[in-house]
Amino acid sequence: MLSKILVVDDSELLHRMYDLVLMRYRHGGAVILHARNGAEAVNLIHRHGDVDLVLLDVNMPFMGGLQVLKGLSAGGRLAHLKVIMVSTEGHEQDVQRALEMGACAYVTKPFTPAHLHDTIALHCGETASAAAGRS
Repeated sequence: MLSKILVVDDSELLHRMYDLVLMRYRHGGAVILHARNGAEAVNLIHRHGDVDLVLLDVNMPFMGGLQVLKGLSAGGRLAHLKVIMVSTEGHEQDVQRALEMGACAYVTKPFTPAHLHDTIALHCGETASAAAGRS
């Protein structure tokens, strides 16, 4: 079950949207952390060693999502951490590269809440209803 989810995106509007979409997980006891760029994400992952899932944007200032993914992979963190890439870049070579680097899934923006929940369930064994049932 998911206990900590890290949302990494440089758009404040998307952070607000993620808060709404992930509300079911929060009600189930999950903590939702937010980072505005890759460097901040890496910091949060190191400070909160128990992050289960990262929803990671590809294009961000300071450090992009693929750089974060590469660092997590090199540090052996992907063995205990699921990373779902989320991007407006949906070309097959972009998706393939992220998956080869260790992402478990790739979601193209814009996405529906149902699609994100289904992707999380598929790769993390977590459903919105299961998360909502935990209290």
